[in-house]
Amino acid sequence: MPTFLFDEIIFGPVKSRRLGVSLGINLLPVKRKICNFNCIYCECGWTKDIENAVNKLPGREEVYNALDKKLSEMKVKGQSPDVITYAGNGEPTLHPEFPGIIDDSITLRDKYFPKAKIAVLSNSTTINNRLIKAALLKVDMNILKLDSAIGSTVKIHNQPRGNFNIEKVIDDLAAFNGKVIIQTLFLRGLYNNNVIDNTTPAEISAWIEAIRRIKPSEVMIYTISRDTPDGGKLIKVPEKELKEIAALVEKLGIKTKVSG
Repeated sequence: MPTFLFDEIIFGPVKSRRLGVSLGINLLPVKRKICNFNCIYCECGWTKDIENAVNKLPGREEVYNALDKKLSEMKVKGQSPDVITYAGNGEPTLHPEFPGIIDDSITLRDKYFPKAKIAVLSNSTTINNRLIKAALLKVDMNILKLDSAIGSTVKIHNQPRGNFNIEKVIDDLAAFNGKVIIQTLFLRGLYNNNVIDNTTPAEISAWIEAIRRIKPSEVMIYTISRDTPDGGKLIKVPEKELKEIAALVEKLGIKTKVSG
């Protein structure tokens, strides 16, 4: 099925089902995905040969100038973003200048739209890096992925590159001491003839226990809504079931947002 890649550093503003009016920032190459996950549902398509694409990343100054220009134009037009969001064609924290870029975005946000929030959508793989963790602690919405608390499911669902230990990731998420928003995508279907379903009782039980350990400020629950690279074998989870999962989180006293 067709997938989607951003062709600019700054994109939008767009209406996000989770964030409101979002101005997006893509720190990765245009029309090229770089990620250390290969999620079977990713709207950007499959991850390929990231090593040879790193030298095509936009520099810190280029990102600063592009954001400065866009925010200035929006100010003149009276267009206020709710959120300035780091997302784009893969994993934004892989950019080697990510901490400095976050500092720049805070400066520009304060200059043009001080009420806007800054968000980062990350797959949680780099949060053991102290510089990246420090940068994430500076933003208003530190949104980190946890699609499953079971390693074998993560291996199929997210297909991480290199060594990946889900227990270590959960410990690292808990180390944010609540200054983190957990984002989870629930789905069902087939991938390479393997059944994938992170909504089974065992999956939900393990995931809820992880949420209990992490104690996030908020949990965002959603399912697939766009084309995926799998060939159409993945299935959306009904909103009713998502709300039932959300109710379990809310019993822990944690705010939960559902996007069907």
